[in-house]
This record gives sequence, structure tokens and C-alpha cells, in this order.
Amino acid sequence: MHQTAEKPPLRVAVVGAGPRSVVYAREALLRPGLMKVVAVADPNPLRRNALAEAHAVPAERRFASYEDLAAQPAIVDAVINTTLDIVHYESTLELLRAGYHVLLEKPIAPTNAEVRELIDVAREHDRVVMVCHILRYEPFYQTIKKLLTSAIGDMISIHTVENVSYDHVVTTFIRHPRNLQPAVLPMMLSKCCHDLDLLAWLAGRPLSRVSSFITPGQFRPERAPAGSAMRCLDGCGVEETCRYSASALYVEDGKWNAYAWPINEYSAPPPLEEKLRTLRTNSPYGRCVWQSANGVVDHQGVLIEFEDGTTASHDLFCATPRAGRSIRIVGTDGEIEGDYDSGHITIRRAIRGAPGRYHEEHLRVAAYDPSAPLPRPCEKALLADFVGTVRGDADAPGVTRIEDSLAGHQIAFAADIAAREGRVVEIAEEFDGFSASPAFAEGT
Repeated sequence: MHQTAEKPPLRVAVVGAGPRSVVYAREALLRPGLMKVVAVADPNPLRRNALAEAHAVPAERRFASYEDLAAQPAIVDAVINTTLDIVHYESTLELLRAGYHVLLEKPIAPTNAEVRELIDVAREHDRVVMVCHILRYEPFYQTIKKLLTSAIGDMISIHTVENVSYDHVVTTFIRHPRNLQPAVLPMMLSKCCHDLDLLAWLAGRPLSRVSSFITPGQFRPERAPAGSAMRCLDGCGVEETCRYSASALYVEDGKWNAYAWPINEYSAPPPLEEKLRTLRTNSPYGRCVWQSANGVVDHQGVLIEFEDGTTASHDLFCATPRAGRSIRIVGTDGEIEGDYDSGHITIRRAIRGAPGRYHEEHLRVAAYDPSAPLPRPCEKALLADFVGTVRGDADAPGVTRIEDSLAGHQIAFAADIAAREGRVVEIAEEFDGFSASPAFAEGT
């Protein structure tokens, strides 16, 4: 997507100055012709001022809440909303009514009714809402989407898997401050929102029904090792060998620094003594994983049927040794298998007379690189698409408009109901047959 030279940069406000917002806002510094951060809203003054100072936002445009921002005249064109998951609905609703376009971090909202209300309010106010489903912009999934039109005939079924590594699940779910909130979203909505969105996007068909089963989580007090304590560094007898040790994950290993020691809360990395003191006393990242209230499951499987009989399924596995996503799509004339983390895609077609009676083709696309500079290409593409869509640029596809993100969320909502109530959920009956936008209906 090219930048239209004569158009000024989009004026944006960042609401919720956490790690994700820092990544998205960084693009304004890297591409000043695309957008400019001119306001910041966050209740935490450290986060608010750190992000504001990085973008030279004046004091009068640093707000303690999204309500304060929404109460102002139209000082920005659009908002990047990266608030806590449980605040997405109420904050986006107020920002839309204030006249702002919104780029919204996923998940959209905790319930189907709230997602639908946001869609209705966006249409009523003629505002663009796009969801941060960045995987739609990844070359890996873009390639698979294109292959579906020619490589395997008519689609029969899609199966996806997400493996969440043990260090990831304890850091971003069990120990994350969001887990201290009164309301915690179901794991399938909170973690697999991307995966279910991809299933719906790749299938491009109306939903019919959903079922789901859960293996309860292992992280419960009764499963805690003998000798463990409430905090890793406060008398735990197994800390030296535990793979979930707060010291091992957040002091010895710097992979999760953005969570345990975020740059917008610490002006400089704290010294070793301070890290250990904080983990021992008040940091949520110092809590024993077995003694922390959480909604993490060991496994959840979801089975989906679309209206034309095509099926899809998704498996979430938590606390695995190796993280990763994989996909398999079977069609009438062939199949596609792919490993997201390596960027390897295999296409197999049934061929009479071929060795093994099939032909195999291998593709390599840009692999996921967790060490790549942020924002990554998929995040850059999302931001460029959002800016272009708000401006009305003819070449902006608007890939993740909220209307087209509804179906993946409905799968998550239905899966939660199905698992809790032990039944198959009929989408039309449960959700009144709400239809998505023409773009989704056409599978584009």
C-alpha cells in the first residue's frame, strides 16, 4: 500500500499505554507521514507520560481516562484502543459516540451482544472500527488464503492448532495483572481469538453450529508441588528446580522483560536487587503459578460446522514445551499443511500415476521471528490498512473491519457455552442469525 503524498498524517490518540500500544505507536515515529500520536489516555501516570514524552504529546493532551478524551472536541481523527480486554467494549462505545474511528485490540468485547452493539454504533455514526487481527496480514496466512482458490478444489475441512509454551502461559495469563481483575475472559476468547478469526476468514462461509470440550487446568492449589510457597522467592522449597520460577523467567531470562519490567513503567531496567525484592513482595509475576487464580485450561477443542457442511476444528494446548501454530486444510482435490513458525507450507494433490499417487509442492514464506524489531511487518500492514481505510483510500482493503471479525468471536462465544453446558450450540438460535458484512459473506 503506497502513501498518498498530499494527505497529512492521521492524528491518533492512544488509549491504554501498555506494551501493545508502545509497539503500534512506534510506527508513527518510523513513518511520520502515515500517522502522528497527538494524545494519550491511561490511568497510570508512569505509562501515560512515558508514551506521551516519546511522541512529544503536550501536557494538555495527556488524559487520565478514555472518558476524559471522549469529552474533548475532536482533537484527533482516530484512536488506537489497547485497554484491558474487559474494557474494550465500554471504551470503544464511548469513543465511537464521540466521533472517533477506532483501531481496537482483540478481543472486541466479552459478549456477542456487545460486539453487535459496537457494529451497530459504528454504522450509525459512520465510523471505521478495525480489529487488531494481525495474523490476517502475515505472509504465511495470506499465501494460504490465495492457494485456496486454485490448489485443492472445494474445501472440506480446516484444522488448526495453537501450542502455548509453559513460559508464555504463566506470564501472559496466570501471572498477568489482568488476572487480578474481577472478570476474566474465557481462554478461547482471550488467547485463541486470532485462530478462530483465521478459521472463519479462510472458510468464508456462514456459521451453523459449534461444540467444544475442555480438559481442566493443571494449575490448581491441590496440584502444587510439596514444599512450594505462595511466592517463588519467599520460602519456596522447589524454586531452584521449578521451570516456572519467577527468578528463572524474569531475572535470568530476559524474554519476558516487556511484561515483568515494562519500559513504560521503569525509566531504566531495575537493578538485580530491586527485581528480586519486587518479585518476592508485590509483583504479580512473583506469584506461585499453582496458587494464582486463573482460567487457564490444559486443552480445549472446538468443532465448527458451516452452513454448507464444511467443517473446521481448533485445538488449544497450554503449557507445552514448544510454542507454535499449525494448520491443515483438506479439499476435494488436495490438501495444504503449514507450520506458521517455520513458514513452511506443503501442498499435496492427488495425481494418477505419480509416485505415491500424489504430487507434493513445498513453499517457504517469511517465518515468524519473535526477535524481529517491533512493529513487525504484519503490524505495519495493519496500521497502514487502518489509516488508508479511515481516509477512504481506494487501495485500502480494510481486511479486519469489525463486521468481518464477528464470526471468529461468535465461535469463541459458542465454544464457551458449549463447553460449560455440554451441548451443541446452534449459531442462528443462540445469536439470532446476525449476518456479517458483504465482504465476509463473499469470502474476501
